[in-house]
Amino acid sequence: MLVVVCTSLLLLLAVCSGARYRAPSPGPWVIPTVGEPWPKPQQLVNYEGYVVVRPTVFTFEVTREDCDLIQEAMKRYYRVVLQTLDRGIQKRTSRRAADKRWRKDSRFKAYLDSLEIQLMAPCEVLPYLHMDEHYELRINSPDLPGAALLTSQSVWGILRGMETFTQLLWLDETGTALKVNSSAIMDFPRYPHRGLLLDTSRHFFPLPAILQMLDAMEANKMNVFHWHIVDDNSFPYESAAFPQLSKKGAYNPRTHVYTRIQIRLVIEYARLRGIRVLPEFDSPGHTQSWGLGLPGLLTPCYSGSKPDGTYGPVDPIQETSYKFLQKFLAEAVELFPEKYIHLGGDEVDFDCWASNSDILRFMESHNITGDFSKLEEIYIQRLVNTASNLSASSLVWQEVFDNGVILPQDTVVHIWKGDMQKELAKVTAEGHPALVSQCWYLDHLESGGDWHKFYRCDPDNFNGTEAQKRLVMGGEACMWSEFVDASNLSPRVWPRAAAAAERLWSTVEVDFDEVDRRMEEHVCRLNRRGIRAQPANGPGYCPYIFY
Repeated sequence: MLVVVCTSLLLLLAVCSGARYRAPSPGPWVIPTVGEPWPKPQQLVNYEGYVVVRPTVFTFEVTREDCDLIQEAMKRYYRVVLQTLDRGIQKRTSRRAADKRWRKDSRFKAYLDSLEIQLMAPCEVLPYLHMDEHYELRINSPDLPGAALLTSQSVWGILRGMETFTQLLWLDETGTALKVNSSAIMDFPRYPHRGLLLDTSRHFFPLPAILQMLDAMEANKMNVFHWHIVDDNSFPYESAAFPQLSKKGAYNPRTHVYTRIQIRLVIEYARLRGIRVLPEFDSPGHTQSWGLGLPGLLTPCYSGSKPDGTYGPVDPIQETSYKFLQKFLAEAVELFPEKYIHLGGDEVDFDCWASNSDILRFMESHNITGDFSKLEEIYIQRLVNTASNLSASSLVWQEVFDNGVILPQDTVVHIWKGDMQKELAKVTAEGHPALVSQCWYLDHLESGGDWHKFYRCDPDNFNGTEAQKRLVMGGEACMWSEFVDASNLSPRVWPRAAAAAERLWSTVEVDFDEVDRRMEEHVCRLNRRGIRAQPANGPGYCPYIFY
């Protein structure tokens, strides 16, 4: 009876927590695939047999040397090839013995000693929205026996194809060499914007942690690092024009600030991986740390007829606020080469504005008495116009749109709450581009491997015309950091964000039996590259991981 009760209790806990309970049995719950890429390519054809890659003689061959992105990628991915072999669990079988074993295998077709890379157009320098990421990869295909060829019309496609090539490699049973199935791939992303948001205000992340996130994003073909760099809690962004913002607003102005040199390093590190760095400076709310370094920026809150010593959002009626923002954003636009800038606009608390007699008189003189959404509209419109005058396009959180702010047509509305389908329909019906995060909040945790809930999300699943659906740029997985720092960042993000990455790259078909097996392999792959990813599917093991 005790056994029955305990088993039932385990089942109840699993159901309540969201974990998938399976009856006890020996071995892993999910058997991983071998040499299956993530995200799943649009078209993949496997042919008979495999080729063997010997890392000691393997090379990437490129006919042109005028593209630093490809040159750096060849170095980077050659290290991945070597690392894949070096993590082999078995070292005792000699290479000569293994060589004889392959030659006796009827499926062995040839040694693959190089991957030829053909960039069919000029090398671009900076990644951008709607960049071409299409590529074609053939390995020992019928028209290319014993050879491999990667082609693309853009350098961004070359980068994605090189990532896929290294994911196709699988360690043979002797642990002495790498095999690749004979195959042909034609691939491209479903959405142009596939992002990861990282909040570096609630907790500060040292530079190595951010760079590792970019490595992991490359491994998942994500192409936008949304840097939510400042917020209420701290201001770790170094501004040359307003140095007091970080000196007063950072947790520690010596150790917890991103200097301009470090920011440029992040931008360059991301560029080499085909990743855009999208900065966010959220206002008028979420700005408490701003006020520490810039007195007069925030609205004084009142209790009755006297200030109570607290402050609310940015003061929207002071011209000094807009002069500051113009200079601050001009500096940011110069520092970040990205065309877009995220202006925030979410969760604006109107209570402080409502307590301030100066604000109330301003509203009365503008015939908007009692309508704080209109006051917010005045602020946001001026902010968006400032960005536009700086030749930057804006993103805003959905409250700005929901509150009726009149926005330029190209302003992107970022959806994060409520009914995603209804919000998408409304935003796109007004002709605005849309970005989805509502279903990909990584800080929303459930026990067990909860990545399935992220995988089920489809940004195309709303009632709209084809023209409306073309306005959906893609989406972002969001890692808000109230309870995350460098100690648990990587396993909290991965592989859960990988589910969003595949939804944004691959077709909408969902077969969880197949996806589970590829995810199981992908988690091992990430860990093999030094990216700490938590188990995806319950009990199991990775055959070539050494912590």
